[in-house]
Amino acid sequence: MEPTLTTDEINSALKSLPGWECGKGCLIATYRFPNFVQAFGFMTSVALEAERMNHHPDWWNSYNQVRIELSSHSAKGITQKDILLARKIQELATLRG
Repeated sequence: MEPTLTTDEINSALKSLPGWECGKGCLIATYRFPNFVQAFGFMTSVALEAERMNHHPDWWNSYNQVRIELSSHSAKGITQKDILLARKIQELATLRG
């Protein structure tokens, strides 16, 4: 099991993750797209990456919005895996945006 990150480590990582914040013991971001198809396409690309990493987000979709929450349930907090997945999600969003 990976160790949880300190508040300072999380805040440092968030500096390079625009739109992400820390709340409720997880990393949180909301992405908006022009329509449902693009939002769902984004979710599909994130799902493939999450599966590859064996690290899966909690998320919700409402029409053109996707809200993502990342935490490591086994560690009961935020770990380096969450930061790595958030960075990949940010890259995928930038490619679509």
